[in-house]
Amino acid sequence: MLIINAKAYLDGAFVYPTCVRVAQGMVQAVSSELSALPGEEVLDLGGDYLLPGFVDVHIHGYRAHDTMEGEASIRSMSRDLYEQGVAAFLPTTMSDSPANTLLAVDGAREVMANPETRGAKVLGVHMEAPFLTKEKAGAQRKRYFCDPSMERMMAMCGGRLDGVKMITLAPERKGAEEFIRAMTAAGVTVSLGHTVADAELTHQAADWGATHVTHTFNAQQPLNHRKPGMPGAALTDDRLYCEVIADGVHLHRDTIRLLVRAKGAQKAVAITDAMEAAGVPEGRYALGGYRVEVKNGEARLMNGTLAGSVLTLRKALENLIHRFDIAPEDAVRMCTQTPAESIGEPLAGRIIPGAPLPLTRWSAQWQMKGIVE
Repeated sequence: MLIINAKAYLDGAFVYPTCVRVAQGMVQAVSSELSALPGEEVLDLGGDYLLPGFVDVHIHGYRAHDTMEGEASIRSMSRDLYEQGVAAFLPTTMSDSPANTLLAVDGAREVMANPETRGAKVLGVHMEAPFLTKEKAGAQRKRYFCDPSMERMMAMCGGRLDGVKMITLAPERKGAEEFIRAMTAAGVTVSLGHTVADAELTHQAADWGATHVTHTFNAQQPLNHRKPGMPGAALTDDRLYCEVIADGVHLHRDTIRLLVRAKGAQKAVAITDAMEAAGVPEGRYALGGYRVEVKNGEARLMNGTLAGSVLTLRKALENLIHRFDIAPEDAVRMCTQTPAESIGEPLAGRIIPGAPLPLTRWSAQWQMKGIVE
């Protein structure tokens, strides 16, 4: 299909008019002028915005499916997220036994090897456990927390690291430096989170190779003017990408604006941290072995602790623009290109030849009209 008269997001700016050819599940060509091939369908956007597919590097579940359930659920997530405009994602694990974690990792590997025809691309697994700190457990099960080691890592991954794209850990745990250096050398992105680390240790972890901060501000020490903690260090250390949950529940409006101003769209990563209740009616669900009640757009454990979200990246983009007054070109980057760059992904999140579909179409008022494939 040939898309014409698009106001496309290219290299950080909206370019009109742009023509984009898509076929075989990916972008084939991008130019100011392209002619239709014989028999090719033509879609005239009439000046509507054309955006890259979303990239979610932190998502546990969607529409009653959870990463920890393995291949079948990850496949369902892939298909359903595609319909919401997600081109690529990292199915994200929770704290569990090595055997159950391996089920999730192997499930993601299977989907990577044999992807869904119309599905968001699985770029690898984000392991958000078990090398975390009990004081900041959130909705993670503390019983499985432990110090990081290659032996423990390999037990959860079947003796090999392929398919593991990112891991979240608390840098204060014993053995963190050696482990971070080993993961970085192996090409795994290291993210810092569920931690009581102070600012000094955060900068030190970046020295060791960490480049990412998991849901910044949440499950971390608060930012204080004399003790800025991980949030303060993350906002000022140019080596660190900062995840942000833009649902209006996890962070105050001004906190989101502060993060974007400090990091810029080039280092601010919009995520959903969504759990299985995203995309389905409110009620009682589960996350990481805990019961979760979803009410008024909030997912909480029975004790009131936030338990992921029911956010989508489509809604996150709308929130960033309409509720938090983030410039559209910055908001788009935060939901597409920057997440991809944060894990070293060269194609997803852009409109360039080889980028996976779908793309998304938006009105001049920044309302999503649907996916383009």
